Amino acid sequence: MASSLPLSLLQISCIFLLLALLISPAAQAATCNSQTFKNKLYSNCSDLPALSSYLHWTYDRSNSSLSIAFVAAPAKTDGWVAWAINPTAEKMAGSQALLAHQTANGTPTVTTYNISAYNSIIPGKLSFDVWDVSAEFSSGTFMIFATVKVPKGAVSVNHVWQVGPGVNTTGFPEKHDFSPANLRSYETLSLVANATTNSTTNTTTGGGSTTNTTGGGSGALRTGSGGNMGLFSVSLLVLGALIAF
Repeated sequence: MASSLPLSLLQISCIFLLLALLISPAAQAATCNSQTFKNKLYSNCSDLPALSSYLHWTYDRSNSSLSIAFVAAPAKTDGWVAWAINPTAEKMAGSQALLAHQTANGTPTVTTYNISAYNSIIPGKLSFDVWDVSAEFSSGTFMIFATVKVPKGAVSVNHVWQVGPGVNTTGFPEKHDFSPANLRSYETLSLVANATTNSTTNTTTGGGSTTNTTGGGSGALRTGSGGNMGLFSVSLLVLGALIAF
């Protein structure tokens, strides 16, 4: 009887530890490292600091181009997401944006917007060259793909991202929220530190985390697999200890 009490306490401790692992935010959170794209590879990725968004990119010094994949969920099911470079300032006004939404038949599409001011949001040609533009929509998440021309010798770019609730009958995006997350969805992306010739771990200014990435492979967007597998393994160890006693 004397030996059963420590075992019972150990079992209770294992149960609480197992529950904590299963319900922790880390068990549910996706990261850019767990995302891959069909036939597309990027040298770097960043968990952006707002709106649960992610950026994958490769900067090519030889032709001053930046290839990106932007990943985000819209504010509502029929909403939109956007990623932009602002050549003149840090925030939205002046941004050259790529905005993705679904058409009436459910096909994802990308429209370019030259946002000269907060009260002037109309479709238009961007102030720099952009090519290989496309969008995908899977499991409630948009992916915008594009390659943009950046100034020769540039060491960084101001980038902005946003999500909105929907588009009207003419395809015009409805106004996004003005919550703290929506208002801090911008940062400076370092190009020189993250060029294709660099193989070290890098950072961007702002609250997001940035890493170099390798791999990719086939298949559509895959989220959450890396971190969750680690938690799953630990959970199995805890469960094994619980059963053993």
